[in-house]
Amino acid sequence: MPHIHEKIDYAADAYIVHGDAVLLRFHEKYHTWFPSGGHVELDEDPEEAALREVKEEVGLSVTLVGERAPTYDDGEKEVLVPRFINRHAINEVHEHISFVYFARSESRDVVQGETEVSSHIRWFTREELADPEYRVLERVQYYARMALDALA
Repeated sequence: MPHIHEKIDYAADAYIVHGDAVLLRFHEKYHTWFPSGGHVELDEDPEEAALREVKEEVGLSVTLVGERAPTYDDGEKEVLVPRFINRHAINEVHEHISFVYFARSESRDVVQGETEVSSHIRWFTREELADPEYRVLERVQYYARMALDALA
């Protein structure tokens, strides 16, 4: 999806855990591994965006894990609190604020997305995250380890 706003866009990422592994996708543009995720569209909240991106990119139905305020009968919706919020530069003039969620999957059966294609989608163990062969960014390793600590 192209950028929605000129200077800052909101994004949502999901670190998906199954058993003792976390799922990452190889991002060809940046030549490194990232979780499933992408832009929060104008008609959705970050929680909805994370679930949509996971379905589009890896075909999994996941459960996001975290805290949510109680729901009342007033019609308002409580949005799941992300585990982390990260602000990072995309280029010299554009940034993303990413809502980082942790998710649990009942399956490891990944399906390549039709619109979001990755050359590699892989389940990483804690040891593999730190393996220099994969060159997983330190921040991605940190979030992935935190997800494994919380959900494995």
